[in-house]
Amino acid sequence: MRKETNDNMDDLLVKYLLGEATMQERAVVEKWVAGNTINQRYFENFKLIWDRSKQLATHSEVDEDMAWLRFKDRVEEIQSPVLPMFSNQFFRIMRIAVAIAIVAGGGWFAYLMSAKNNLSEQVAVHSGDKTRIETLPDGSVITLNKNSTITYAENFTAGDSRQVVLTGEAFFEVTPDKSKPFLIHSDDVTVKVVGTSFNVKNTAEKTEVIVETGLVEVTKKEQKVRIRPEERVTVMKENIDLVKQKNDNRFYNYYRTKKLVCEDTPLSELVQVLNEAYHANITVSHEKMNLPINTTFDDKSLNEILNIISVTFNITIVRDDGQIILK
Repeated sequence: MRKETNDNMDDLLVKYLLGEATMQERAVVEKWVAGNTINQRYFENFKLIWDRSKQLATHSEVDEDMAWLRFKDRVEEIQSPVLPMFSNQFFRIMRIAVAIAIVAGGGWFAYLMSAKNNLSEQVAVHSGDKTRIETLPDGSVITLNKNSTITYAENFTAGDSRQVVLTGEAFFEVTPDKSKPFLIHSDDVTVKVVGTSFNVKNTAEKTEVIVETGLVEVTKKEQKVRIRPEERVTVMKENIDLVKQKNDNRFYNYYRTKKLVCEDTPLSELVQVLNEAYHANITVSHEKMNLPINTTFDDKSLNEILNIISVTFNITIVRDDGQIILK
């Protein structure tokens, strides 16, 4: 029964990472990950193997079918069962990852041992239900939003680049080092910098990068774009287009500064941020959506913010079974 439960969760984790999970399935995964530190570490290691395998798949030019046959032959020689994979895309990724190891001459066992050793040398930092500040070995400072994770190698500064894997949202203040670019991997999006400060937010639908200082390069497959201060790029999961825009609000800073800065901000935009920041379910009537608000909410509770909005715009607040309606 235990093995069946683990297999079911692995199925859900694969769908979650592929972006194919339903809202209900995503909620199950996120609740399971937040359940205890063992689940968190399992998910972090699972995602690490996933991300590394996708990178191998993206850059591989080997004949994966021939290499996979060679892999299967070697497995059959020692009568080791081949486990079924969970989806065609996951199956292909793992095929290529193993194929590359075989073609390189290391053999399937060497590949698996290497993956095991790499996992044991990883540092995973999870923020839990509070924001968390982490200083990396190179002096770079990362502020993790709630329920976010970064993973990096123990020998972080040893190679020719500094690399981290991000799940969730984080603000980066990177220590300059031109000889070792700083790389952030978030699903299939890579953010490359030398020394700068910026915010990266990864959700089920998209990855968003907002630059505060310096220059940032964002890549997805063959697409690449550079963004500067007060600019942002949005990358939707279902396509490879990198949409570059001017960033006209500072809401991305709320989890670091505890401030919500509104400058002629439509009420509907503020409501979106409140729903995210306070895990609320707020809706605003159509005629009130574009009301401009000019104020700064400094470390206020949700009730305090709603009261200010109500007084400012003469809005009625209706609470109905967990939903908050502004009308």
